[in-house]
Amino acid sequence: MTRTWVTTASTNVEAVVNSLTAACDNGFVPDEIHALSLPAIEAEVEEALTFAERTVEAYGGDSPSVFRTEIDDEIAFGEIQEHVQSVVKAAGDDDAVAVDITPGRKFMSAIAFAAGMRYGADHVYYLYISSTENYFGRLYPEIPRTATQLYDLTEGY
Repeated sequence: MTRTWVTTASTNVEAVVNSLTAACDNGFVPDEIHALSLPAIEAEVEEALTFAERTVEAYGGDSPSVFRTEIDDEIAFGEIQEHVQSVVKAAGDDDAVAVDITPGRKFMSAIAFAAGMRYGADHVYYLYISSTENYFGRLYPEIPRTATQLYDLTEGY
């Protein structure tokens, strides 16, 4: 069984890493990470992926295989959908795919949500932080658990 994490891109490293950390904290420790990347935020994506690899290892996982989907324009809607769709559709019956809709622009999250739900991702996660004003720029371990909630939108609300 392969556990795969699919995420979009963000200028905020914590937005990418915190949701992964929360998922690991709840038992989803991925073997693979698929990340969206844009030229304008390549350094932030690289930093986030370095944190992500360390996070997976800290939760007892092996160093994950990391894959990037490079897009040239943040409004390449079809490419964003394909980024999620291709990973979900390639998963085997025994594999588990989690799509993270926390980081990125609203339209990236909307596209990732729709693709994850439409193509049958096992999890579609959103990390809610009750006060982004108080916790912006902070890593998950620094934020009180009472201020966070990891939602799996495949479970319905």
